[in-house]
Amino acid sequence: MIDNGAQETVRVISIDPGYDRLGIAVIEKKPGDKERLLFSDCCQTSAKDPFVMRLLRVVSEFKSKIAEYQPRYFAIETLFFSSNTTTAMRVAEVRGALLFAAKENGLRIMEINPMQIKLAVTGDGKSDKAQMIKMIQLITGIRKKSKDDEYDAIATGLAFHALYRPSVTKLD
Repeated sequence: MIDNGAQETVRVISIDPGYDRLGIAVIEKKPGDKERLLFSDCCQTSAKDPFVMRLLRVVSEFKSKIAEYQPRYFAIETLFFSSNTTTAMRVAEVRGALLFAAKENGLRIMEINPMQIKLAVTGDGKSDKAQMIKMIQLITGIRKKSKDDEYDAIATGLAFHALYRPSVTKLD
């Protein structure tokens, strides 16, 4: 629930960062209403392409959704460390490019860790993937079979709405 004294409509673009698959969602909350999923998808790149081309594809997709939906806020999951250092480094590069693109487009940024996302969506910071998907479907009404990355992006956007308080939340 949003405590927004200004009674503004809050639209956020949220991301599950990756260069193989980028989960992306746009969620809006109007005063007095529940969250409404405006868009969600999973942008997949080809493993045959060089990393730079894959990075260009996901950032271009992100920027096109910013242009189309005009969000004011950007929510992104914080990076967790992986045993595969190459993958972790590449995902960190994607995050950096997305953060840059968000600021370049004037978005206010909230980084949210996985435990906060799970807690905001299910009420349990240790929820498993099935519990998360079930709650996302209940909250948004989404019924399509989606990739985990898309669900993760939706969960990040829902967590943003649960955590954001205009007068007190510190955003980048």
